[in-house]
Amino acid sequence: MRHLFQPRVLNTACLAALVSALACYPRLSLWLNRPGPIWYLEATIFVSCIMLWSFVFAWHTPYTNRPVIVFNLESISVIVATLTGTIAAMACHLWVDPSLRSKLPEEYPADITHWLALMPFTLAFNQLILVFAPFDWLMRLFKNRWVAASLTALFGAGVMLLKIHSLSIPVSPFLLAVLLIGRIAGAFLLIAFYLRGGVFLVWWWTFLFESRHLFNLIGGS
Repeated sequence: MRHLFQPRVLNTACLAALVSALACYPRLSLWLNRPGPIWYLEATIFVSCIMLWSFVFAWHTPYTNRPVIVFNLESISVIVATLTGTIAAMACHLWVDPSLRSKLPEEYPADITHWLALMPFTLAFNQLILVFAPFDWLMRLFKNRWVAASLTALFGAGVMLLKIHSLSIPVSPFLLAVLLIGRIAGAFLLIAFYLRGGVFLVWWWTFLFESRHLFNLIGGS
């Protein structure tokens, strides 16, 4: 725990949390049925992100011997991330999105404005809560990359199952299996990129994957 309360860690976590909260604002501003005022949601995200980013900056480097932020990315890592991100985006666009869009419409941007609001939210918050923070917390707990990666993948799959369970429209067993396999495989892939190239490489892959929505948005405009 000594790493968690170092002034450097807390200061960096506060700065990162502020950036995350600001990045979430566009999507919150477009949320019509907000459960509270936007200032309250922003404050909640900011406080939560301080804790989550503290996990990242306190424990990632000491327990993985890898930096959180890598500015000089290796060419091979960028190429692999670009290829896998593009392939995953095309596969999801062709075979998963058509079946899932009617069941989870809130997960799909309605227009370019909503996509521009969704992208920073996904980069700044979703990957933090689903990949970065849980993996580093589990690394601190178990000190084993495979255990931490496996439990992080299962955590992401559990979150997805809870979301699907709340749907009023049933999801076919085949589609559910595809979603689970994709979520677990994607988590392992992102963790590999996280260890190889830090948060930037994960964000690049995520940007490519989320850009698949532009096919429908531009084509339908």
